[in-house]
Amino acid sequence: MTSIPSTSTFTNGHSHSNGSTSHSEISAESSFDGNTSSPSSSAYPTNGYSQPPFQNSHNEEIVSHLYHAGFQTGNYADTILHVHQNVYRLHAIILSRSPYLAHLMSTSPQTTGQRIIYVHLDQEPEVTQEVGIPVALSLGYLYSAISLNLVRPENSRAVLAAGCLLGGMDELCQYAYNVCRQSMSVETIGSWVEFIDTLPSNTDGAAAPDLPSTSVFGRYAQRLRDDVFHFLVVTLPEVLEVQRPPQDPSSGANGRDVLLQIYSRVPFEMFKTAVESPTFLIGSDQARFKFAKDAIELRKRGIARGLGAEETVVLAFGQSNFGNSAVHITRKMRKRPLWKVNS
Repeated sequence: MTSIPSTSTFTNGHSHSNGSTSHSEISAESSFDGNTSSPSSSAYPTNGYSQPPFQNSHNEEIVSHLYHAGFQTGNYADTILHVHQNVYRLHAIILSRSPYLAHLMSTSPQTTGQRIIYVHLDQEPEVTQEVGIPVALSLGYLYSAISLNLVRPENSRAVLAAGCLLGGMDELCQYAYNVCRQSMSVETIGSWVEFIDTLPSNTDGAAAPDLPSTSVFGRYAQRLRDDVFHFLVVTLPEVLEVQRPPQDPSSGANGRDVLLQIYSRVPFEMFKTAVESPTFLIGSDQARFKFAKDAIELRKRGIARGLGAEETVVLAFGQSNFGNSAVHITRKMRKRPLWKVNS
């Protein structure tokens, strides 16, 4: 009588076969509460003793070992990853946490004992290696959350970009995003405005969180845009105390002057939307009109200079035709002079 070959297979020492008990079922049956010394349902320790949480400390030791011996040292690496001029000795099972890297590994031919993959960032200028090596920080996060301690205001945006690109690290992205928000200040808002101006958006400037974004930042692109706008129209006027009476001119520039300098460098669509916004904390309609008029004068000598466009502000009295704002800002192209050619 011919014997039927067994369909069992062995994976890391565990026997699996069709119809056999799954590993999850075995784990559920053999699990126990590490804080009690018996399967009793009593909430009190037996004989006055309780079991210390060995499982937590054991997991921490494993993660620490993976980070230091695996990521920092590269011991027993099976994957070589190239980014810019940097080379990392890493481990495929850890890298597979990232959908981006998992795809690279599955589509890259393996001709030697070690897999070699390349991450090309030529089309992703936000993922830079200049400050804090954000790619290395993100790769380290795949091994351990200790990488969160390396996120700083100066590298947070690049870390967010790297985390969004690689994927599989939502906690790192959310942490870096929070650091980005906290880094917005009077001193840094100019660079944030320049950054926001490079992100794709719909033409009317309204928030569109449901629209797909071509930016590497994904859903965080619109969040950052909204945060910068809120900082411009709400936080900044509050911080600069623009509604306070003017101080002694000899004491230096007051808050309104600083706000004018910032708004004089804001792209037109953002400038228009901010000044017309009902949440803009600048005071009465007359104060808003005067602020817009002064800002436009500064813009003529700066960001709007040489563009062939003329910016103007209108104050509507009585019933406003411009929605919730009595102040309306427009921009029209200047007509080119026509030259008559004599025959």
